[in-house]
Amino acid sequence: MIEGTLIVIAKEPRAGRSKTRLVPPCTPSQAAGLAQAALIDTLSAVAATPAARRLVALEGEAGDWLPAGFEVTAQRGEGLAERLAGAFDDAGGPAFVVAMDTPQVTPALLGAALGRLSDPGVDATLGLAGDGGYWGIGLSRPDRAVFEHVPMSDGRTGELQARRLRDLGLRTELLPRLIDVDTIEDARAVARDAPHGRFAAALRALPAATLR
Repeated sequence: MIEGTLIVIAKEPRAGRSKTRLVPPCTPSQAAGLAQAALIDTLSAVAATPAARRLVALEGEAGDWLPAGFEVTAQRGEGLAERLAGAFDDAGGPAFVVAMDTPQVTPALLGAALGRLSDPGVDATLGLAGDGGYWGIGLSRPDRAVFEHVPMSDGRTGELQARRLRDLGLRTELLPRLIDVDTIEDARAVARDAPHGRFAAALRALPAATLR
C-alpha cells in the first residue's frame, strides 16, 4: 500500500461544458462523451493503484461513471490554482493530483508519482504536458504557496510551476511527459498511445467524417 492520496480533479462531463476545444469537429455531445471516457479511464487507473486513499475533487455532480472506493469533495475557489490548493488541503498529507484528460495514464506511473513523495529528498513530483501545462502534481504536504503566482491554462504553466517549486526550495522529481487531450489531434495521439482504453474506443466510434 502506497502512503498518501491519489486525487482526480474532474469536471462533470456535460455537453457544451466539457472539452469545448474539440468542437468542432466534434459536436458538444460527442465532446462530452470523449470527456466521460477519459474520466473513466483515469479513474480506472487510479482504482488499480494501491494508494491508501482515493479522492475525486469534482466540479458538478457525480454520475454512474464514479466507481466504488472514491471519496468525493467539491472543488472550491475562483480558479484552478485555488482549486488545486483546496484539493491538497482535503487530502491533508502526501498526495498526487491527476487531471481527467490524460486517459493514457497507468497505475505504474501513478504509483511512482505518489510513492516518490515518501522518499528522502523528494518534496514534490511534477508531470509536464505536451502543450506547456502539466498533467499531474504531487506534494509531500499541502502548501498553498505552491500555486501562488502561477498562471494556469498558459503555454508556460508547466515551466512556471516547476520554477515556483524550485523557488520554494521544494525538491522536485519530474515525471514522464504526457499529452493531455485538448484538440482532436491530441485525441488521436492519445488513442494511439492507449488503444485498448475506453477513450480510444469512444474516439473510434465517432463518424469517420469527424476524425478527418
